[in-house]
Amino acid sequence: MTSVDTAGLDQAPRAAVAAGPDGAGPPPVRGARSSRPRRRGGLTPYALLTPALIVLALIVGWPLVQLVITSFQEFGRAQVFGAPPAWVWFENYADVLADPVFHAVLARTVVFAAACVVTTMVIGTLIALMMARLPKAFRLLLSIGMLLAWAMPALTATVVWGWMFDTAYGVVNHVLAGWFGLEEYAQHSWLIDPLSFFLVAGLIIVWGAVPFVAFTLYAGLSQVPDEVLEAAQLDGAGGFARFRLIVFPYLKPIFLVVTILQLIWDLKVFTQIFALQDIGGIRALTSTLGVYIYQTSIAGGDFGHGGAIAVITAVLLMSISIFYIRHLTKQEEL
Repeated sequence: MTSVDTAGLDQAPRAAVAAGPDGAGPPPVRGARSSRPRRRGGLTPYALLTPALIVLALIVGWPLVQLVITSFQEFGRAQVFGAPPAWVWFENYADVLADPVFHAVLARTVVFAAACVVTTMVIGTLIALMMARLPKAFRLLLSIGMLLAWAMPALTATVVWGWMFDTAYGVVNHVLAGWFGLEEYAQHSWLIDPLSFFLVAGLIIVWGAVPFVAFTLYAGLSQVPDEVLEAAQLDGAGGFARFRLIVFPYLKPIFLVVTILQLIWDLKVFTQIFALQDIGGIRALTSTLGVYIYQTSIAGGDFGHGGAIAVITAVLLMSISIFYIRHLTKQEEL
């Protein structure tokens, strides 16, 4: 009798099953998931977003459309009381872009916002690093203090700081002249000079913005692995080297997002500048874009040119916002 290769016989049916009935491939398995990505939720997300989009269109979209229309018209106080506006199209934009006062205000706003953002980020980062090392009781005390500063309304904070820098009764002048013997600061007016005006305004803005940066970065610091920092310290890396080589790369997305948000907020600052001007600042030398729009349109009655300035400012802020949204989208894709 010839010996039969039983292993070959066993493997033949298995190969046939694996190849399928036509030999092209394995048979389809019932219940297997398709490799095609399926849309999750269908129309449900759009249905949930529709009410919010309608509210935004009514509250934000329609006034924005009216603003753009006004920027193409000659719209003054006469038109407010019923006179028909005349269409001038891009004449308002040409006048604004050719006005040296607008360029001076724009440059002043950008430089002031950049200085505030850099100062806020540096101080907020240092406070976040300090909070990570403080004992629990001191960290809680510091957190409460920053929350109180953050919760204070901008107008209230400006009035308080304006009193502290008051010419006759200010605490700052009293401390500098009485305690440190700097007699030149007796009856010193901080708000008359534009440089010292923006120093006070920047102090108010940074004081109110640092808590947000500090809390955000402190939350991010908790995600940095301790073993990596300990290994770097054992290798001889100092504090600055550990921050530059380990902490900052981990927190780079957070740093970018917080910086962009601060830049948007500081470019459109209004309350602090306007209130300080009422206390004692010179408007012609200290106005930023937000205040300049108010002076041109509401105070000056020229809503056409004011609308053009507002649209230019909105385009600037939207450009920064689009960059911010694109960055968030890329982070979600990763």
